Amino acid sequence: MDNLSFKNLYDVQQLLKRFGTYVHLGKRLWDIELMSIEVRKLYDDKMIDKNTFINAQLVLKSEHRKEENKDKKEKDR
Repeated sequence: MDNLSFKNLYDVQQLLKRFGTYVHLGKRLWDIELMSIEVRKLYDDKMIDKNTFINAQLVLKSEHRKEENKDKKEKDR
């Protein structure tokens, strides 16, 4: 798997689907956390290269922050 670039969570989901991994836990934040674990496993098992791993993790961290901020705003209401 050569140096793929990711723009959003959907792109990371498509990467995981290529390896037969489908994530749906019912809460977006949990999905993002599990996807991060699964991407790490793919990298550790040398199924994806370092750049693909880094790009996917950057998207996941960004999405995770967005979800945390959204949850915080909802709690502050």
